[in-house]
Amino acid sequence: MTSTLTRPAPGATRDAVAPKRRTRIFALPEARWAAAALALFLIGLPLYLLDAPGWAWGPLFALVYVTGGWEPGWAGLQALKDKTLDVDLLMVVAALGAAAIGQVLDGALLIVIFATSGALEAIATARTADSVRGLLDLAPATATRLADDGGEETVPTEQLRVGDTLLVRPGERIGADGRVLDGASDVDQATITGEPLPVAKETGDEVFAGTLNGTGALRVKVERDPSDSVIARIVAMVEEAAETKAPTQLFIEKVEQRYSLGMVAATLALFALPLVFGAALQPTLLRAMTFMIVASPCAVVLATMPPLLSAIANAGRHGVLVKSAVVMERLGQIDAVALDKTGTLTEGTPKVTDIRPLPASGLTEDALLRLAAAAEHPSEHPLARAVVDAARDRELALPPAEDFTSAPGTGVTARVDGKTVAVGSPARLLDGRADHPAAALAEQLESEGRTAVLVLVDGAPVGVLGIADRLRDEAAATVTALAALSGTAPVLLTGDNPRAAARLADEVGIADVRAGLLPQDKVAAVKELETAGRKVLVVGDGVNDAPALAAAHTGIAMGRAGSDLALETADAVVVRDELATIPTVVALSRRARRLVVQNLVIAGTFITGLVIWDLAGTLPLPLGVAGHEGSTVIVGLNGLRLLADGAWRRARGSVDDA
Repeated sequence: MTSTLTRPAPGATRDAVAPKRRTRIFALPEARWAAAALALFLIGLPLYLLDAPGWAWGPLFALVYVTGGWEPGWAGLQALKDKTLDVDLLMVVAALGAAAIGQVLDGALLIVIFATSGALEAIATARTADSVRGLLDLAPATATRLADDGGEETVPTEQLRVGDTLLVRPGERIGADGRVLDGASDVDQATITGEPLPVAKETGDEVFAGTLNGTGALRVKVERDPSDSVIARIVAMVEEAAETKAPTQLFIEKVEQRYSLGMVAATLALFALPLVFGAALQPTLLRAMTFMIVASPCAVVLATMPPLLSAIANAGRHGVLVKSAVVMERLGQIDAVALDKTGTLTEGTPKVTDIRPLPASGLTEDALLRLAAAAEHPSEHPLARAVVDAARDRELALPPAEDFTSAPGTGVTARVDGKTVAVGSPARLLDGRADHPAAALAEQLESEGRTAVLVLVDGAPVGVLGIADRLRDEAAATVTALAALSGTAPVLLTGDNPRAAARLADEVGIADVRAGLLPQDKVAAVKELETAGRKVLVVGDGVNDAPALAAAHTGIAMGRAGSDLALETADAVVVRDELATIPTVVALSRRARRLVVQNLVIAGTFITGLVIWDLAGTLPLPLGVAGHEGSTVIVGLNGLRLLADGAWRRARGSVDDA
C-alpha cells in the first residue's frame, strides 16, 4: 500500500480525466431544421385555428414544409437512385398530397413529427460517437521514452514501437501496454479491469495504456503497438458491437420498402385506372389522396409510441433513463442477465469491514483503528481514506502524525503518540514471519474476499483491518427478481480477483461466476450467451464494461459513478444507482409491449376499415381524416395509462410476486 504527502501536479490532474468532447445540438443540421419547422408550426397553428386569413398562416405552413421536409425529401430522392424507397419520402409525398386537397394542417403536422424524430436520432448518434472518441483521450498524447544511453525524449504515443522503454513518473498515465522493467508503484487500472482499488505493480507485472500511475516511478517495456492496446481495442469493440445491431435495422428497412412500394402502387392505381375508364379527374384525385391519408403508416407508428414513451417518462421519474422507445421495447425481451461486480452489485468505494486487534496487543477496536487512521491521515491512497473515514464514523479523535513516509507496494510509517506505527501489506510488513498469528488472521480475511491491512506498533503486529467494497443493500433481492423475470440465473462478469468475486456471488445467490476478465473476455461471455439463443441484459458501470454493454441485446449503466463511455454506450441509465429499479423497468417494458400490441390492433382495424370504405364506397375526406386522427387519439390515450405512478407500482408489485 502506498501513500504520499504531495498532491499530483496540475498537469497530472488534468491528465487523469479524459476531456469531454460534446457535439453541440444545434451543430447538427437535422436539429436546426427540425427546430425551425417546429417553431414555424407553433406560430401558424393558433392563426389557423382562429380562422385568420390564409395569407397569415399560409406562408408559415409553407415554410414548415420546406424546413422540415426538404432534407428527408432530398434523401429520399437520392435513395431512388439506388432503387430504394423509404418511408420518409413517402411521408413527404403524403404531406404534399394532403396540402394539395386542402388538408394543410395535417400535412404540416406530419412534417414536424418526422423532422423531430430524425433530429433525435442524429443527436443520439453524435453523442455515442463523442464518447467513443473521448475514450481515446484516456491514453496520453505523449510519453517519455528512454534512449539506450539513458537520455530521455518526449514523443507522441503513436510513434512508440514494441521494445521501447518508457519512464512513467508518479501521477502520469501509462503511454502503452507493456511490462514493468524496474520500479514499484500502485496503478489505478479501473478503466480497464474495473477493480475498485489501485493494484501494486513491480518488476515483471503487466500494465495497460491509459491507466494512472500512483506514487512510484516505473520503467516500462512496450509490448504492444499503441493501435493494438487494450484501450484501443475497447474502442474498436464498441464500434463493432454497435454494428452487430444492424440486422434489426435491416429487417425494419425491408418492411418499410414493402409497405412503401405497396402504398405508392395502390395510390397510383387508384388514381390512374379510373381515369382510363373515363372517370372525372377531381373526384378520382380526391379518392386517391383520401386513400393516401387513411393508409398512411403514421397511425401505426403513433400507435406504438404512446405506451413506450409513457413508460420512458414513468421510468425517468423513478430514476431510470431509457434512451429510446426501441430500448424500452427491447428491455421486455431479455431472457438472460449478466452483471458487473464493482460499482454495480457493490458501491464501488472501499470501506473498513473488520477491525481485528490481536489479543496480545491489549488494544480495543477503537484504539487499533485510532492508531491506524492517525498514521494514514496524511495519505491520499483509497485504502487510507477508507481507514480515516471509518475512524471519523466512530467519532475518534486522531492524534497528529509525525515523520510520515510511504513505500510503494508496502505501506506507510509515522510516529503517533511517540510510537512508530506502520500500516500496510501483511506480506511485506511481516517479512517472513508467516507463522505469526497476524498472518493467519490476514489470510482468513483475504479468503473471505477482504483486503487485509496490517498494523504494527514499534515493529510488533497489533492487529489487522479488513477492507472491502460494500455490497449494495438491494443486490440480493435484485438478483432474485432478475432471475425470475428472465427465467435463468444471472451471470457475474468481473475483472476482480476470483476469491472476492466468489464471495460476493455467494452472498447474492449467483452460481455462474467469471472473474479476472478483461473487456474482450466480457464481450466473449456475452456472445457465448447470445450464441445459445439468449437475449442478454448487461448491467455495468465502467469503461471496461462498455464493449459488453454495446454487444448485449440491451445494456444498462449505473449512473452516479459510471464512466462517460458506459453511460453513452448503454441503452439505459440507472441515475440514482438503485438496483431495485432494474427489474421494475423490465416489468414495465413488458406492460408497455402488451399495450403496443393492443394499439396496433386498434390502429390496424381503423386503417383497414377506412381503406375498405374508400375502395368499396365513397369515403368523405373529412370523415376519413376524422377516422384516421380518431384512431390516433384512441391509441394515444390508451398508451398514456402508463404515465401514472400506479403503473410503476403495479410493475414493482409484479416483480415482488414473481
